[in-house]
Amino acid sequence: MTKKVELLAPVGNREKLEIAVHYGADAVYLAGKDFSLRNFSGNFTLEELGEALDYAHGQGVKVYVACNAFARNHELEAIGDYLAALSRFKPDAFIIADPGVFAIAKEAAPGVDVHVSTQANVTSIASARFWKGMGASRVILARELPLNEIREIARQSGIEVETFVHGAMCISYSGRCLLSAFMANRDSNRGQCCHPCRWKYHVVEELRPGQYYPIMEDDRGAYIFNSRDLCLLEHLPKLIEAGICSFKIEGRMKGVNYLASVVKTYREAIDAYYDDPSVFQVRPEWLEELSRISSRKYCTGFYFGDPREVAPNYENTSPDTIHRFAGKILGVDGDLCVLEVRNKIFQGDSVEILPQKGPAVADVVEEILEREDRSPKELAQNNTTVLVRLSRTYNPNDLLRMGVESSYQYRE
Repeated sequence: MTKKVELLAPVGNREKLEIAVHYGADAVYLAGKDFSLRNFSGNFTLEELGEALDYAHGQGVKVYVACNAFARNHELEAIGDYLAALSRFKPDAFIIADPGVFAIAKEAAPGVDVHVSTQANVTSIASARFWKGMGASRVILARELPLNEIREIARQSGIEVETFVHGAMCISYSGRCLLSAFMANRDSNRGQCCHPCRWKYHVVEELRPGQYYPIMEDDRGAYIFNSRDLCLLEHLPKLIEAGICSFKIEGRMKGVNYLASVVKTYREAIDAYYDDPSVFQVRPEWLEELSRISSRKYCTGFYFGDPREVAPNYENTSPDTIHRFAGKILGVDGDLCVLEVRNKIFQGDSVEILPQKGPAVADVVEEILEREDRSPKELAQNNTTVLVRLSRTYNPNDLLRMGVESSYQYRE
C-alpha cells in the first residue's frame, strides 16, 4: 500500500496545538505574528514557535509555518531575517505564496522545505511542475479544482499535492478577495480579512433610498456571499486513491471544540480506511459528530463538478443544534477530574466527554469541588478550574461538552 495520507490540522495558539496533537493530527500548520493570512488567530511569537516545534516534534508531529502573505518592498529584509531565525527551530516546511518570498526563503533558510500556498493558485500540471523545478516540495492546490484534475496533477507532476477537505471556503478565487480591503481597509491578502462575505446584505435601488429589497432572505438577512463549509468525509477513499498526500483542515481561527471534533473524526475515518479499504464505510457517528459543531451547512465544493454544491447558503448560517463546549480536562486528582471550565456547569448536568479514541462518552457531573479546599459547589463558573466527579476519570485534553440532539441527515 502507498504511504498513508497525512492529516493536517490548523493551529492558532499553544492550546490548539495540544488539542490537535491529542486528537491525532499527523502535522499542524501555524504562523508567527506577522506575514501570514490569519493575523487575528492569536499566533505565536518567535520564542513560542520554538517551543511549539519542540513540543510537536517530541510527539512525532510535523510543523509547517505559514508565511503566505504577499510582501511589500519595505518588508523584504524583515521577512528574510524572520525566516532565517525560524530555520534554527527546524520547521518541517514553510508555506509560501509570494514568488519573491519563496526566493528569499531558499536563500535565508536553505535547509527548510517550502510548500506552495493555495494563494499561489496552482491549477495545472504545468504550474505544479514549475514549482517543483523552483525547489518546492509540495503544492497546496487551488480550491476551485475538480477531483479529476487534482488526480492528474497528483499523478503526473512529480510533486506532493495537498488539498483542503474540511472547513470554510472563500467566495473569491483561492482567497484573493478585495471586499475586506474595499469595505473596511483591511487587506485579506495580508492577513487582515474582516469576513464581509458573512455580513447581511440587502439591495437598495438608486432612486428609492431607504427601501430595502430582499434577496432570498430569512429573518436574519440575506447571505448573498455566504459560501457553505466544505466536508469531504464521505469521499475520503476517492481522495486517497487520487494520490493526494495531505488532507488539510481549515480553521486557525476556530475554537478547540471545533478542532477536536474535526481532527478526531477524520483521524478515525482515515485509519479505518487503511485498516481495510475493501470494507470501508462512513460511520453514522462520524457524520453525527461533524453535524454538532458550528458550520454554514456542508457541501463538497468544486470536487465533483456539481454547481449546487458551490451555491451560497441562503437558509441559515449554522446547524440547528450544536455542542455547548463546557470545559477541558487538565488532569486527574485521585478519582476526580481537574476541569478548566469554559461555560457554566451545574452539579447533576448531563455531559459527554470526547476521548482521544472512540465515541463520545455520556456522563453526569456527580459533584463539583473547589480545587483548593475541596468544598462542594452547586455550579462552576466559566474561566475557573475545579474538581469534578464523573463516573470515571479521563485524560488530559479530553473535552467536556453538553450533549444535544443532532439535526444531521445521513446521506446514502
